[in-house]
Amino acid sequence: MLKTLIVDDSTTFRKTFKDALCERFPFMLIEEAPGTTEALQKIKTFLPDVIFMDIWLPGESGLEFTKRIKASHPEIVVIILTAYDLPEYREAAYNGGADAFISKNSLNLADIAALIKSVFSDDRCYDLHDPGKDGCL
Repeated sequence: MLKTLIVDDSTTFRKTFKDALCERFPFMLIEEAPGTTEALQKIKTFLPDVIFMDIWLPGESGLEFTKRIKASHPEIVVIILTAYDLPEYREAAYNGGADAFISKNSLNLADIAALIKSVFSDDRCYDLHDPGKDGCL
């Protein structure tokens, strides 16, 4: 099972994205957090393998929060997922330790599958096309 955390302040986006991920990747265990405070608790209890992180969050920016996550949990893959596809945000995301940056405007589940496959080493590699594993919660 691939443990996934979606951190986004938009309830609608979180639900829609979670539903799309569950349909495409039925082996994912998915948790949600509307902000950094909730996300920090989920990281402690759920221990995700991958986090999809928005930039604009209540309490702390996703870019700053990514730095904190990577400092304490460098093994967690953090993917910035934002509507603000600007070069300065991309640079800040990568400088803060983000593993990838994806624009919500060009969101494509096939690209996400390839991205997830590429960031995990062989010992943590998951078959992204195995419909026999059901992990969506």
